[in-house]
Amino acid sequence: MEDIVMLGVEGIKKTILHGGTREKPKFITGTKVTFHFRTQLCNDDRTVIDDSKKAGMPMEMVIGNMFKLDVWETLLMSMHIGEVAEFWCDVTHTGLYPIVAKSLRRIAVGKDPVDWHIHTCGMANMFAYNSLGYDDLDELQKEPQPLNFVMELLKVQQPSEYDRESWALNDKERVKAVPVLHGQGNKLFKQGRYEDATLKYKEAIMCIKNVQTKEKAWEAPWLKLEKMANMLTLNYCQCLLRMEEYYEVIEHTTDIINQHPGAMKAFYLRGKAHMEVWNEAEAKDDFMRVLDLDPGMKKTIKKELAVLKMRMEVKNDEDRLKYKGMFAKIAREEESLELEIPEQISVQESPEEALLEETTEEQTNSMQTTLEQITLAQSGPEQTPSELLSSDHVIPEHNNYSTQNVTPEETTREAATPEQLNAVQILLEQSTSEETSPEHTTPEPTCPEQAGQEPVSSDSEQTTPEYSTPANEP
Repeated sequence: MEDIVMLGVEGIKKTILHGGTREKPKFITGTKVTFHFRTQLCNDDRTVIDDSKKAGMPMEMVIGNMFKLDVWETLLMSMHIGEVAEFWCDVTHTGLYPIVAKSLRRIAVGKDPVDWHIHTCGMANMFAYNSLGYDDLDELQKEPQPLNFVMELLKVQQPSEYDRESWALNDKERVKAVPVLHGQGNKLFKQGRYEDATLKYKEAIMCIKNVQTKEKAWEAPWLKLEKMANMLTLNYCQCLLRMEEYYEVIEHTTDIINQHPGAMKAFYLRGKAHMEVWNEAEAKDDFMRVLDLDPGMKKTIKKELAVLKMRMEVKNDEDRLKYKGMFAKIAREEESLELEIPEQISVQESPEEALLEETTEEQTNSMQTTLEQITLAQSGPEQTPSELLSSDHVIPEHNNYSTQNVTPEETTREAATPEQLNAVQILLEQSTSEETSPEHTTPEPTCPEQAGQEPVSSDSEQTTPEYSTPANEP
């Protein structure tokens, strides 16, 4: 059966869902409380906003440690160990819940609830102030409303029963913890345990930042804490250098340099990081800046510049070999493409050109055969076409033949007249025009008298020039 209990605080109502099995524990400053919680909206669906059981991680809180949502201290201090209760809280107690929920969600996914270095531009920071990064929390921040908190108290530990972590310390305790954490980080660094050392340095930085937020910026106490934080950050960067996290080193040291341009060690560490990522000009600038700030570093900087020069020479040689091989490969690929082009677009005659040459050759052979028959008939069996076509041979002139009545079949062994030859020529033109395709024009046949040379032999072949590939074709 649910019990409804009104606490002695305005705007809070408690409903016990399951009673505890033990007596009520003693809560004092420094008491560590471990519990599960579920946050719900006060609507008909009782919409769940956060649930530590679903996140798989119980919540821990130290009483008197100025937790932002101080109403939770009031709720937990009313419970027994093992008890499960639901608390309705008015909007006056839930206004800061969205900010707290953001930190809890970051912890649940393994992120730091406190960003000890922000690496965003001013515009991004401006938007960050207007958004928590979660839509439901942004909506709840714009329109605060009452919430239901269902809590289960798991464990209560007194200050002497547990080792207190930095987040569970008050400001005085945090200031005292910083040199201890610093010393532990230095010891781990010397042992080569760089990752463990970074955790110690980072914890010490978080302690300083938490205390520093309560001091007025750029006043003496704030500047003292700032100097301590920068020293720890540079130690943290030295670990990152050994872990080969060069870009993160550049990021952190640049933050310090922007705020404190006289931080010599920041320039030195950033120069080494630039050297590792082949930023030659940036590395030289940082090393020269170190010399300006501390001339006593001349020997060290001279050594670093020599190492930088040697590394860049090796890098340039490697680049030359790499690019040489790259260019050679590109040249080979281009050469292979050029050799493939003749096979793809080789110089060939078009079908029309091939047909024209073939028709012309046929016409020439036909004309040559006809002329040979005529000359054989004129000169008799003892004369050859070459003799008839010689320049010394004179064709007798006969005018008693009509050019219209002369045909090759009617030609006798007597000497042919020019009129007869002209008739033969006309006849040949008519016969060859019938054999030629109408789509093509055939060159006009030439008479032996006009050519002054022997006719082309019928056995001759016209050859088409072939595309010759380069001599170095594979």
